Amino acid sequence: MCVGLDTDLDKIPRHLLDSEDPVFEFNRQIIDATHEYAVAYKPNIAFYEALGPRGWESLAKTLEYIPKNIFTIADAKRGDIGNTSKLYAKAFFETMDFDSITVAPYMGEDSVKPFLEFDNKWVILLAHTSNVGSADFQLIIDERDHRPLYEHVIIKSREWATTDQLMFVVGATRADKVERIREIAPENFFLVPGVGAQGGSLEEVSKYGLNSECGLLVNSSRGIIYVSQHENFAKEASKEAAKIQQEMARLLDQYT
Repeated sequence: MCVGLDTDLDKIPRHLLDSEDPVFEFNRQIIDATHEYAVAYKPNIAFYEALGPRGWESLAKTLEYIPKNIFTIADAKRGDIGNTSKLYAKAFFETMDFDSITVAPYMGEDSVKPFLEFDNKWVILLAHTSNVGSADFQLIIDERDHRPLYEHVIIKSREWATTDQLMFVVGATRADKVERIREIAPENFFLVPGVGAQGGSLEEVSKYGLNSECGLLVNSSRGIIYVSQHENFAKEASKEAAKIQQEMARLLDQYT
């Protein structure tokens, strides 16, 4: 399980707004409450960027606080020409020392390769996402081979990196596509957003997406971190994380 830290000042419990750093204080309590159930944390960078320098400070403190044995994902969706991508990679992999970053593939190989040049770091490439607008481009059919665009993205990008460097974002609300994506990327890990608040089915994702190495990193953000607005929010988040993790364990046994 991955816990998304989409920390929004308009949604965190009101009593935290009196603390010196409300974003970090919220994250700290969520991490304390959920770290025994999580294998990864995924801060959504937009929530921190929007706050300017103060937000970057909160993000840096959050990263430092996450236990070192837990995987970290910069949900930044970067991707630009080579020199720019190289600096994005340096920012997130060296300056901030994230373990991985989400990358948009639209500009092709030279926009992704700079992120792959760092040892022991991961690129999580957007493949088939869970938003409604994903159909605008990702489902366009190539008349030459009748493949949708997202399949071309997966097949081509697998030529650029090993399965120890490259994951794919596969939305849980696209469970009907998960089986096909697993066929063309049998060994890659999938980061799966959209379970819970967005309506994705953990059962279907597990049935069609698990492989012999598990192969799934299922994210829950709002469904865990905002389960309560009261002073006991961290305790309630812990309960929800435990419930989801137990269901994941059951499905892992069932489908592997």
